[in-house]
Amino acid sequence: MFAFEPMLNLSNAARIATAGVVAIDKGERNFDLSPLTSVDSSAVAVLLGWQRYAEKKGIELHFSGFSSNLRSLMKVYGIEQFFAFDASTVDLAA
Repeated sequence: MFAFEPMLNLSNAARIATAGVVAIDKGERNFDLSPLTSVDSSAVAVLLGWQRYAEKKGIELHFSGFSSNLRSLMKVYGIEQFFAFDASTVDLAA
């Protein structure tokens, strides 16, 4: 499984985006976002970029462990519709 660092922000977004694409190319389909404790809009861009990349390859990605902060950012940017949210995908403690 792809291993997230605690932070996903402008300082490391390019590196994590590239690592995620490599992971997708190697067969990764499930991404647990619960290790992310600090995110900014760069995290939204990375996740959306992975979704677009996978879609072009006919791949369906699955995300779980969305923090309330990450979900709020996604709502602000109007991209919630690109991700499935239910009780199992949202970290309610965050």
